[in-house]
Amino acid sequence: MKKKSALLFLLCLLAPVAWACDVCQKQQPKITQGITHGTGPESGWDWVIVAVITLITLLTCVFSLKYLVKPGEKNRDHIKQTILDH
Repeated sequence: MKKKSALLFLLCLLAPVAWACDVCQKQQPKITQGITHGTGPESGWDWVIVAVITLITLLTCVFSLKYLVKPGEKNRDHIKQTILDH
């Protein structure tokens, strides 16, 4: 219970830091208002970069979960078997 309370307290302290301030919010395009600081994307290339990074991140998460849940290695000599056997 203490760990949950401490985590909740920490999140409450960090929440205001995570959101954009009023000045930054006015400089952002509608899609990113309130969630980022600084000026918004200045050209179309910035959106392309964000899209590519988002795609890479999503693919990384999908493949990480896929190989975590079902790694597919069945060989009895594989190094993971030494951990699973103990």
